[in-house]
Order: sequence, then structure tokens, then C-alpha cells
Amino acid sequence: MESLRLLVKPAGYATETAASPAAVVAAVEARDFDVALVDLNYARDTTTGAEGLDLLTRLQHLDPFLPVVVMTAWGSVDLAVEAIRRGARDFVQKPWDNARLLSILRTQIELGRAMRRQLKLEAENEFLRAEGLPAMIAESRPMRSVMELLARVGPSGANVLITGEHGTGKELAARALHALSPRAAKPWVAVNVGGLPEGVFESELFGHVRGAFTDAKADRMGRFEMADGGTLFLDEVGNLALTQQAKLLRVLQTGELERVGSSRTRCVDVRIVSATNMNLAPAAASGHFRPDLLFRLNTVEIHLPPLRERREDIPLLAGHFLAHFAAHYGKPFTASGAGFDPAAMRLLLEYPWPGNVRELEHAVERAVLLAGGERITPADLALAGPPPLPGGSDRQLEEMTLEEVERVLIQKTMQRCGGNVSHAAKALGLSRSGLYRRLERHQL
Repeated sequence: MESLRLLVKPAGYATETAASPAAVVAAVEARDFDVALVDLNYARDTTTGAEGLDLLTRLQHLDPFLPVVVMTAWGSVDLAVEAIRRGARDFVQKPWDNARLLSILRTQIELGRAMRRQLKLEAENEFLRAEGLPAMIAESRPMRSVMELLARVGPSGANVLITGEHGTGKELAARALHALSPRAAKPWVAVNVGGLPEGVFESELFGHVRGAFTDAKADRMGRFEMADGGTLFLDEVGNLALTQQAKLLRVLQTGELERVGSSRTRCVDVRIVSATNMNLAPAAASGHFRPDLLFRLNTVEIHLPPLRERREDIPLLAGHFLAHFAAHYGKPFTASGAGFDPAAMRLLLEYPWPGNVRELEHAVERAVLLAGGERITPADLALAGPPPLPGGSDRQLEEMTLEEVERVLIQKTMQRCGGNVSHAAKALGLSRSGLYRRLERHQL
């Protein structure tokens, strides 16, 4: 025990030792621990591991969220499998490798703390659901700041522009603003305005009357009228063409609209929450986005950080998605981080997540479907990522699949166009809707 204490002390861990199963149980009953490192044998000349397995079961009953790492000098595959089945997070055979043991302890401490934070968050989210508010999984400092801003701005009724990369959760933040507002009982209507073709833009937003055009066989209410009294969420607003921007601005300024084919003016009372992955200030300065429309949209601007800047939330989000998809597909995974192999969780924490939370959700869903065991492994996650852009090497290009080439080309074109889907689609020779479909397929 003294050698273990000396090993972990330089890493900043305080330790408490116990020489018997009863002493371990007493210590866990007395206070909270981040991790328990327990031997499987205590009585002299005993090598079966029965004492340790019994202790493991008792610890699981005392604190199901306490990570337990077991160790023994008398290891076997059957003993390791039984320890894992009873809830051990990892199995270490003596003599141990110092670096590996420290890595295991560090990972399990992080997972244990994340699970306890998730319990707190689930309690908070249960309260939010009871109040009719959407749940948000966020413990990191950047996201806590975002949530505080949402709480302050939500009840105000001001128009809000939400910015952030694809997959950061902009619509979820918009729903939170609606739920926190006095309009919560009124309609919530969402539309991807950046993906609307020019020919249907007015009809979709403002509606049309029968006979206004060839396929207008009946009167149709537009999204503004649907959202009257409530909130209208305009997604991908940065990709609007200038002609569309002008039509949108008029309604925002006056609160009045006419359905296509009608001269009757209708008044609407709508709160506008919009979202974009672009920085609209440079676009406004260069003439690609109307400054007067930007002023109308961003009374308050809320920026959602990418997942790589809020890594503390990854275990919480991964555990949430794992529990959801395990229940959905009837798979035997435990909730929170306990369902991930330590190496898989390390991979999740180290991966750059270009597709942000949406990519993490898809990765966990795929892993749940592919996994053959009771824990997610690195192989299940399949996070190899896209190959690098070939730097002029024909051999590299020939080694890539058509899907890989397409993903890299789209990714580089989007970067070159500053995230503007319209400009990228034109550069690639695609329609905006066609590019949107490819962005979704490649999780970009």
C-alpha cells in the first residue's frame, strides 16, 4: 500500500488506506471518494478473489457511481470478466505498470466526477422539464456562461442572433429562449431559411392564396402567421440572398405582410430568433449582408462554443446519448460514462469533433448499434476521421475513396468561403439544397 501511495502522491491525489473489506466499507460509508483501488484477496494464502468480488458488490450497493478498479497478483480471464460483470471499471494485474495504473486512475476519476455532475444536471433538467423548459447538458465554464445569458435574455422578448459552428446546438438554445419567454405557451415555428430556393421563399414565409401560381390549389398560411404571438426561428440566416434579405427586413420593420397573390395586409406579432455559422459583421461590411437587417436580428447575440472548447461536457453528453440510444435500440449499456471502455472515453476526449455535438451524437448512436459487448470500445466509435487533403500527390488521391475526396473538397471549400453555403455551393457547382444534403451526410 505504501508503494501505491508514493506512486499517486506526485500526481496530486490524496489517499486513504484500508487493510480489510470491512475497513473499506466503513471508509466509503463515512465520506465520498473519487475512485477505489481494491485488492481481490485479503486473507493469507487466499487466491480465489472471492473476498474482493464480495467487496465489489457491497461497494456497488453503497455507491453505484464510485469507480472501482480491482487488482490482484492471481489474475485470470474468468476472474477479470467476473469483476467487470460486478461493476469494476478496470482490472490491473500485479506487478502493475506505473504509467498504465496512473492513466487508469486518472480516467476513472474524471469519469466518476462527470457522472456525479450528470446526476446533478439530470436533477436540474428534471426541474426544467417540469417547468416546460428544454434540458441542456452543460457543465463547462463556456456553456455555463451561455446558459446564464439565455436565462437573462429569454424573458425579455428581444430578437436574438445565435452564432456558432454547425452542430453546436443553436436550435436547442433557441428553444430554450422560447421556453423562458412569456410566449412559451404560444407557437414555436422553425424554418431553415438558408435552404429555401428563391422561388418558394415568399410562399414559405408569408403564405399564398389560391391561384397565386400553378400549384397553389388552396390558400396557405406562411411561417410568420403560424408563429403569430410566439417565436419564429430562422436557421442559417447568413445564407440568405440579398433579395430575400430585403423581403424579410420589411416584415421585421413593420410587422406586416401580404400572402403571395394577395393585396390584403396582415399584421403579425412574432419574436425572431435566428442562427448562423457565419460571422455576419464582415459580410455586412463587404455588402453581402444588409447591415439594417443585421441590426434587426441581433438585438442580443449569443455565441455557442465548439465542442473542442468545452471538453468537460464530453463525458456528460456521451453518457446522455448512450443512455438514450441504449434504451431506443434495446442495448444493455449502463448510463453515463460507465458504458464506455476507458480507452474509448479517452478517444472521445481527445478527438477534435469538427462536427461538434451533432457528430458526437451520431458517433455514439453508431457505436451503440455496432458494439458487440456491454461497453463501447474505440473500434465501435470508428473515429478515424477524414484523410488529410492530398498535397499534390497523385498517389494520395488515388488511395482515397470517392466519398473521402468529396468530404475533403467540401470541407476545404466551406473554409475558403468563410462558411457561406451559397458561395460554397456556387464554387462546387451545386445547388444550396444539394450542398446541405452533402453537409449533413458528411457531418460537416
